Amino acid sequence: MRGYAKGAAQGRGVASSAPMTADRVALVRRPSPQLADGLVTHIKRSSAVDSELALRQWHGYVDALLATGFVVREVEPVPDCPDGVFIEDPLLVFGDLAVVAAPAAPSRMPEVAGARKAATVHGLRVVELAGAPGGRRSPEGTIALDGGDVLRVGDTAYVGVGGRTTQGGATAMAHHLGGVGLTVVPVPVSKTLHLKSQVTALPDGTVVGYEPLVDDPSFWPSFLAVPEPEGAHVVVLDPHTVLMSDAAPASAAIFRDRGLAVAAVPMSEFIKLEGSVTCLSVRQHDFD
Repeated sequence: MRGYAKGAAQGRGVASSAPMTADRVALVRRPSPQLADGLVTHIKRSSAVDSELALRQWHGYVDALLATGFVVREVEPVPDCPDGVFIEDPLLVFGDLAVVAAPAAPSRMPEVAGARKAATVHGLRVVELAGAPGGRRSPEGTIALDGGDVLRVGDTAYVGVGGRTTQGGATAMAHHLGGVGLTVVPVPVSKTLHLKSQVTALPDGTVVGYEPLVDDPSFWPSFLAVPEPEGAHVVVLDPHTVLMSDAAPASAAIFRDRGLAVAAVPMSEFIKLEGSVTCLSVRQHDFD
């Protein structure tokens, strides 16, 4: 696994080797040359993905993490996996616990080994989602789960069920997270690929979403509607800063009015594949 030093220049490769001792660690995986062949489910493949532009945007995303003090570690690439850049889907981290997910899409299974290795190298306690009681099946059925369906707010991990994630996957996640004091709450998902395609959360726990794409806004006890689809996708960088796409300036203004600093980065090529800022990294501090 490679490490980026703070201040790495955009567009370059690994700047230096950084020790894995910081509290704020992010795991990333660079885009595959076959990114344009990535899966799409709820949107039409309306325009071609520019792989070179996507790589530049990925470097810009990494630089935004570095700028707020993260140690960024690069998971070994999977050039034959078009969706491999979406590292959040095969791996979730909760404090020192890493849960290796169980992708439903067969084409994404080869992404899992490198994610598992990265968690092990980082010194995390690694468990397999499919290692919950029942193996690949639970009493509720097949165990399948993408990390993009898991949203933590406080001591609750909401798990989207209905797309790439099954009820069996949610049950298996509850088995693993119960040991670290987290409660799993299943959330029906039908309008989007993942739960975090619909909603994410601000540092104070307020859930944000673009209402036309949210299955049930009333489900969330504290819900803030935003005016743009990409405004629903934020990454918490610290208690006062969020990272988001530059395609949602009106939403960014709302967040700034709430006292937050906003780092906005281009994400156009990943949006074409139903991706967002949440998909491109696994951040250990989110779950501390």
